[in-house]
Amino acid sequence: MPEAEAAAPAAGGSWEDKIWSIGKNLAIFIAIQFAIRQFMNSGGVEKTAPPAPTAAPATGSQAVTGEYNAIPQTIYPLWPSNVSVDVSLYISPSIAMPRLSSMPADSLIVNVKGFELEKSKKDHREVHKSFTVPPTVQDNGTLWAHIFVGQSGAELDPAAPSYDPSKAYRILRPLTQYLAKKKVRKTRNLLGPQNDTQILDEPIEETSGPTIASYYHPNFTLSFVPDAGTTQFGTLHPGVRQYYTLEATNARDASGQNTWFYPVCYLNTFWQLKTHMTELNSTDSVHTLPIHVSLSTLSNWQFSLMASMDEGMKETARKAARGETTPGGGDGSEMELIKETMLDTNPYLLGTTAIVSLLHMVFELLAFKSDVGHWRKKKDNVGVSVRTILANVVMQAIIFLYLLDNNDNTSWMILFGQGMGIAIEAWKVTKAVNVRARVPEAGTWAAKLGLPYTVVFEDKHPLSETEEKTDEYDRIAFRYMGVGAVPLLIAYAVYSLVYDSHKSWYSFVIATLVGSVYAYGFLMMIPSLYINYRLKSVAHMPARAMTYKFFNTFIDDLFAWTIKMPILHRLATLRDDVIFFVYLYQAWAYKVDYNRVNEFGQGGDEEGTEEKVGAQPLKAPPGMGVDEGDGRREVVQKAVEKVDGGVSSGVQKGGGKRRKG
Repeated sequence: MPEAEAAAPAAGGSWEDKIWSIGKNLAIFIAIQFAIRQFMNSGGVEKTAPPAPTAAPATGSQAVTGEYNAIPQTIYPLWPSNVSVDVSLYISPSIAMPRLSSMPADSLIVNVKGFELEKSKKDHREVHKSFTVPPTVQDNGTLWAHIFVGQSGAELDPAAPSYDPSKAYRILRPLTQYLAKKKVRKTRNLLGPQNDTQILDEPIEETSGPTIASYYHPNFTLSFVPDAGTTQFGTLHPGVRQYYTLEATNARDASGQNTWFYPVCYLNTFWQLKTHMTELNSTDSVHTLPIHVSLSTLSNWQFSLMASMDEGMKETARKAARGETTPGGGDGSEMELIKETMLDTNPYLLGTTAIVSLLHMVFELLAFKSDVGHWRKKKDNVGVSVRTILANVVMQAIIFLYLLDNNDNTSWMILFGQGMGIAIEAWKVTKAVNVRARVPEAGTWAAKLGLPYTVVFEDKHPLSETEEKTDEYDRIAFRYMGVGAVPLLIAYAVYSLVYDSHKSWYSFVIATLVGSVYAYGFLMMIPSLYINYRLKSVAHMPARAMTYKFFNTFIDDLFAWTIKMPILHRLATLRDDVIFFVYLYQAWAYKVDYNRVNEFGQGGDEEGTEEKVGAQPLKAPPGMGVDEGDGRREVVQKAVEKVDGGVSSGVQKGGGKRRKG
C-alpha cells in the first residue's frame, strides 16, 4: 500500500511533536513547582523587619493611629526563627486547665527543654509513654492535649505570677477523633432463617443516620514551622489557618491592621490511618493506652500542603457521613488507601509503581484511540468474533449494575467510565452487524411468549467465504466454551447461595454474575484466538490496541504485587498474560500476509483486486474498439465472465441473512 507507506513518516513526525510538547509542558510544570517551593521556603518574608508590637490597653481602645481591625490582615513572626524552646504536653478530658503544679503526675506526657527551632540543626526528640484512659473519654468524651511552649527558661504556667505572654503561649488540640463508623449493609443467608440472620447482620440500620464513634491513634508528631514568615492572614487555607496562634494580648501595629503570631506548632495527623486507630467506648475494656510523641521541625511548604490536604480529606469524610455529595463521589477512603500503600510499600517499588501508573494511563488512552480507529475503518467481519462483542456488552452491563448495587463507596467517575465502556462495546456491535427490531416468526420462543418484537442481528452485507468461515469458527468456539464455563458458573452460584450472605435475591444474581465475569472474563479472548488458529492469520486483529491493552495487563500485575491482597488473587492476575503469550505465538507463527485483509479491514490483493476490477468499466486493448468486430467482442465478453465468476464465488453464500445463534 504505497499511500500508507508514504503517510507513515508524517504520522511519526506528528507523534514526535506530541512527545516533545508533553515533555516541554512537564519541564515547565517542574520549574514552576521549584520556584514556588523556593518562595515558600523563604516564607514569602519581606526583607524589612516586622514592626514592634503595640500592647492593647485594658479598655480595648488601641493606642494606634489607624482604625483597629479585629481580624488582622498581615501577621508577622513574634519570635526569631533560631530560638530554642521548652515544651510541656499534658493530657486531660477537660478544656479548662488548673495550675500545672496541681495536675496529676501521669498527665504530663512531654517535658522537653531546649528544643532548637532552627531548621539547620535538625533537632528531633521522641517520647514514649502510656496513660490511663479517663472514664469520660471512654464514654464518648474528648481527650485533649494541652501544649505549653515557651522560650528556654521562661515560665510555662499561665497561672504563675511570672508568666510573660510575649515569651510563652498555650495550644489546645484534641487527641481523639470523631469519625463515622463504616455502614454495615443488612445482609442475610437467603436459604437460612430470615429473622435470626438479620439480627446478627444488622448492627447498623441502613435507614438511620451516620453512627459517630471516638477513635484514638497512639502516634503524634509535633512539628514546629520556623520559616512561616510574614503571611497574609485572610488568604490562608482554613486547614492551615487553624494552626496559627496569634499574639495573646490582641496587640496591633501602628496601622491597627497587622499583628504577630507565635511559632506554628502543627499536630501532624496526616499519616494516621483509621485502620491503626482504637475505638473508644464504654463497652470496651480499654483502660490503658500507649502514646508516642515526636518533636521535629517542618518546612513551611510541607506544612501548608499536608495541613490543607488533611483538612480536605476530613471534610470529605464528614460530608460523606452526612450523606452529602462529595467531589468525585468518594468518601475519603480513597486517600486513606493511598497513604496506606505509601506507608507499607518499599520506596523503590513505590517509585516504580508511580512511573508505571503514568504509563498505564498513557497506554489506556492509546488503546482507546487505536481500538476506535480500527473499528471506524473496518469494512468487513473477517476474523471478528461478533459473539465476543455481544458478550462484552453483557459483561460490562453486569459490572455497571454491580457498581450501582454497591454504590456506597463507588465514585461517579468509576460509574462514568464503566458507562462509556458499555457505549463503546455497543457501538462495535452496530459496526459489525445491523441491530433490528423484528416481528417474531411463528413457532419461535418469542412468539410463544407473545412478544410483539424481538431484537435480531443481521449481516450488513452478503458475507464472503472468509466471513462465513469466521462466523462458523466463532460459533464452534462459543459452543465449546459454554460446555466448560456454564458448569463452573452453576457451581459458583450454588456455593455463593449456600455459604455467602446477600441483601436480596437481586443482589445475589448480580454478585454471582459479576463474580463470574471477574473470574472468567479473560475467556472472551479465546474465540478470537481460535479464529486466528483456523484462519492461520492475525492480520485482521487490532494489533496496536491489543498491544497497549496487554501492556496495561502487565502493569496491573505490578499493582497486584504492590497492594495487599490474598496470594490466590495475585496469581489470578497472571491469567490474562497467558492469553497475550498465545497471541504473540500466533503473531510469530502466522506471518502477516498482505494478500489478506489487513488489520484495518481494508481489502487485500485477492478479494480487493476483484472488487476493484468488477467496479470499474472494462477497457479495450490499445488500438481496438469494442465494436470493431465479433472477435474483439468475444475477448471482452470472456473477461467479463471471468470477473463475474470470481466475485460471485466469494459472495454466493451471503445475502444479508440473520445470524444464527
